[in-house]
Amino acid sequence: MRVRDKRRCAWVADDPLRIAYHDREWGVPAYDDRVLFEFLLLEGAQAGLSWDTILRKRDGYRRAYHRFNPRRVAKYDAQDRARLLADPGIVRNRSKVAASIQNAQVFLEVQREFGSFDRYLWGFVGDQPIQGKRCTAKEVPARTPESDALSKDLRRRGFKFVGSTICYAFMQAVGVVNDHTQDCFRAREVRSLGQATPGKRAR
Repeated sequence: MRVRDKRRCAWVADDPLRIAYHDREWGVPAYDDRVLFEFLLLEGAQAGLSWDTILRKRDGYRRAYHRFNPRRVAKYDAQDRARLLADPGIVRNRSKVAASIQNAQVFLEVQREFGSFDRYLWGFVGDQPIQGKRCTAKEVPARTPESDALSKDLRRRGFKFVGSTICYAFMQAVGVVNDHTQDCFRAREVRSLGQATPGKRAR
């Protein structure tokens, strides 16, 4: 079956960039802290914008933020802030740029406390991905009790741009939640990844 003939979640449509992201990344359980930091930063950058905007600027973000190395980002100074605000490859929003640096600093604090950010994150769902099993896109919520809890704790720790809706999008992106609708070919594939991965997690 050709790539374009496969049934996918309705939000994908026919956009090649969305198709690649959906088929390769969205909903796949992630346990690498750098990947988790990347999506935390990108989801925060998306606030008030479309995800398409962020996908198209993703390479720019990788370059501007040293491939999402939280230790490097946490050390950004005034010169780095000015560089980011002048970079057309990212969303040049002063509040979001400041938040990205602060979030990197708090991200490192979470790593020190829990040993890794993924250990902290996955604790909100008992180390097992939530299998949404939604039949249609209309059934997919914008937030859940789990995203509410994550948002509340992240804000308590000092993270910015981590409202519950942003947190739920983050959880979907990194596979904490599998929200591929049941008519999507990736629903079963991602479900099997969620069942197989936790026992093999590297610590």
